[in-house]
Amino acid sequence: MTITEKIIAAHSGKSEVRPGEFVFARVDLALGNDITAPIAIQEFDAAGFSRVFDKEKIVLIPDHFTPAKDIKSAQVARVLRDFARKHKLTHYYEVGRMGIEHALLPEKGLVLPGDLVVGADSHTCTYGALGAFSTGVGSTDLAAVMATGEVWLRVPESIKFVYKGKLGPWLGGKDLILYTIGQIGVDGARYRAMEFTGPVISSLSMDGRLTICNMAIEAGAKSGIIVPDEITEDYVKRRAGRDYRFYKSDEDARYEETFEFDVSGLSPQVALPPLPSNCRAVEELSDIKIDQVVIGSCTNGRLSDLREAAEILRGRKVDPALRLIVIPATQKIYLEALRQAFTEIFVEAGGVVSTPTCGP
Repeated sequence: MTITEKIIAAHSGKSEVRPGEFVFARVDLALGNDITAPIAIQEFDAAGFSRVFDKEKIVLIPDHFTPAKDIKSAQVARVLRDFARKHKLTHYYEVGRMGIEHALLPEKGLVLPGDLVVGADSHTCTYGALGAFSTGVGSTDLAAVMATGEVWLRVPESIKFVYKGKLGPWLGGKDLILYTIGQIGVDGARYRAMEFTGPVISSLSMDGRLTICNMAIEAGAKSGIIVPDEITEDYVKRRAGRDYRFYKSDEDARYEETFEFDVSGLSPQVALPPLPSNCRAVEELSDIKIDQVVIGSCTNGRLSDLREAAEILRGRKVDPALRLIVIPATQKIYLEALRQAFTEIFVEAGGVVSTPTCGP
């Protein structure tokens, strides 16, 4: 079996599962935000459920409309807050303690290798970087999970992506996944598990791995995943508050397809409208006027991203015709950016630094 099939089998009480099979799988963590969770809560109550399956395993993070921009946004956040208090949820994070959900959960050690995680947000596939099976679900699915602790799903076929060669300076996970999507298209991995492997992945930092798995959904994938290794262990051992398990794909595991890419000489990649698959090497672009730069998001608001931006901006000024908005992904990243004077560089350059949030 592949790592994906092993994790699903372990959470379904089966010795093995195969692609195309439908299973009920036990969920280790369920996630909702201020866009998706209010609908889930409404359905949870309408179905007559009176208690959640486990107050330790449900995470609610209002990270889109907080701080609230208007009354309606405040009311949406209140739905989450009231539900969290009513059911005494351990993991509810709002302004001052929060961050963008897909950066916050790994940072806090809430997602661990071998987990099966669902979230009512398409980028829940981020956690595959830790060797977990994680995928996005609809709000009504989340309601059922919050009540039962199980999710009904189809075991996805797996596609293997092997990256060889050596990445040049300034390149990372974002360039790898954009290049990949450019090669296979936005539906090239539809309902598939994208397994990222090869020497380039093995040397990629955890930030880079989180980035590449985060965008698996942009290729239509059910999930993205990387077999855990020493880099994974170093990341999770300082954060884990419970046991975890490393799974790996068998040598004779079956893949629907295998792609091999030699990324030596790859240039920084830029995705142009209208789709992520419309990728170009940066040197192919010229004379494109831009109005605003946002450094942030659950894909690229991590400390390493801020460090690279600060290196470029140090001693320079943002063009007066341009807006620069910087959004650290979590409070911890924000604080570390302050300590390392990255925030000072951004402000002196003419940028604006925002509260950790999905923002735009």
